[in-house]
Amino acid sequence: MGMFCFQCEQTAFGAGCTVRGVCGKQPDTANLQDELTSSLIELANCGEKNEENTNLLIEGLFTTITNVNFDNPSIQKMLQKVKSKVSCNASFNISDVWTADEDVRSLKSLILFGLKGMAAYAHHARVLGYKAPEVDDFFYEALIAISKEHTNEEFLNLILKTGEVNLKCMELLDKANTETYGNPEPTMVSTHIEAGAFIVVSGHDLKDLAILLEQTKDKGINIYTHGEMLPCHAYPELKKYKHLKGNFGTAWQNQQKEFANIPAPVLFTTNCIMPVKESYSDRVFTTSVVQYPEMVHIDENKDFTPLINKALELGGYKEVQNNKGINGGEILTVGFAHNTVLSVADKIISAVKSGDIKHIFLVGGCDGARPGRNYYTEFVKLTSKDTIVLTLACGKYRFNDLDLGTIDGIPRLLDMGQCNDAYSAIKVVVELAKAFDCTVNDLPLSLVLSWYEQKAVCILLTLLSLGIKNIRLGPSLPAFVSPNVLNILVEKFAIKPITNPKEDLENALAGN
Repeated sequence: MGMFCFQCEQTAFGAGCTVRGVCGKQPDTANLQDELTSSLIELANCGEKNEENTNLLIEGLFTTITNVNFDNPSIQKMLQKVKSKVSCNASFNISDVWTADEDVRSLKSLILFGLKGMAAYAHHARVLGYKAPEVDDFFYEALIAISKEHTNEEFLNLILKTGEVNLKCMELLDKANTETYGNPEPTMVSTHIEAGAFIVVSGHDLKDLAILLEQTKDKGINIYTHGEMLPCHAYPELKKYKHLKGNFGTAWQNQQKEFANIPAPVLFTTNCIMPVKESYSDRVFTTSVVQYPEMVHIDENKDFTPLINKALELGGYKEVQNNKGINGGEILTVGFAHNTVLSVADKIISAVKSGDIKHIFLVGGCDGARPGRNYYTEFVKLTSKDTIVLTLACGKYRFNDLDLGTIDGIPRLLDMGQCNDAYSAIKVVVELAKAFDCTVNDLPLSLVLSWYEQKAVCILLTLLSLGIKNIRLGPSLPAFVSPNVLNILVEKFAIKPITNPKEDLENALAGN
């Protein structure tokens, strides 16, 4: 049985996985997810626009993101649920997109993958009870468009609209998180693991972490974040739990090595789960959209008793583990969301005008295992002491344990949060542009982004929808972007592939 998938950065040979997914996905799973995607498009065309169907569209799209669901029975269950809601005969097969003219394939893929990324953000907001009609309606509009024929110009306009709507979606999620858990505050997080029972929580979902913290508060169990959960330490309503101790491990792609024989269970709340190794297969738990064959899945009731019992059974480490970041650092500082950064905007503006801050870099995005991602570490190390580095998403693990010092009391390295917290970065640079009475493109600002999966795709579309130019993108360009479409993006937005840190840094400082 063959497959076709080219939605992530590590796709085979930079062209597409056709035998087995580089992520570990088997052909039957990939084909089931394609069938689910096809049915979701049929539902958008034929189903009633109501809350139940909107939930299905969002959850279904989220399920097909890279490193989310490897479990065929759960995908089949969702597929049947979607099929039961399709009320007409508008059949569609996503394979028709994969075999279409390369430019049409490219344009439709950009919309679809951007939509998948936005579904993740919309899902997190909905879990907290936050919805927006314009966001919900767009899932129907975009999925219908993918099933139709349009001019390239019409598809390009829809690609930019995907970015526009995603900005609203990220704003909605920011509101959901901050109104529920408070505005993030600068917080230092240890990489050390204390002796005794503990649980590691990975993914992106703040509510799952909050529920677990409440269920474990009197159990003698410490909680450690992993991957994109790191920013949770900065939220007042989460950090008030004293047993939320620190962060375990480094980037998500190192989990197979770092979780080997770990004396504690690991809870995956969203992506990125990798194929589970035998050395820790008896202690992996999933919840929400994440599922993996033979792993214990915690359902929507969120009773984490099996997870808690496993933590007590395993007992944790006998003594403190002095773990370190990739560069040897032992403290990670988080919590520089837009409310914190903008509270010192006057200082930043004054420092830029005086020349104390000569440039601002946004270096962030998805991490991954492909060789060459040390580029981002080297780039940040090369930035001078009169520059500031904003960062977000899991790409920051390449350098977030570095001490870059401060400028007038402002840390040079500002961790703004998860991938969806690109909203914070956008809000900050837009406000700075207003303060300087110029466009974002006129600021002393350079964006150097890494991508891996579909959430990064929709953030890129958001930046393009704002007219932001000269974005450097790596470690490779998306396989689903055809030469012609790439030429359009280069011509219109001056998107550049990364080359080498020194040269790119020099060009960025020169305004190129």
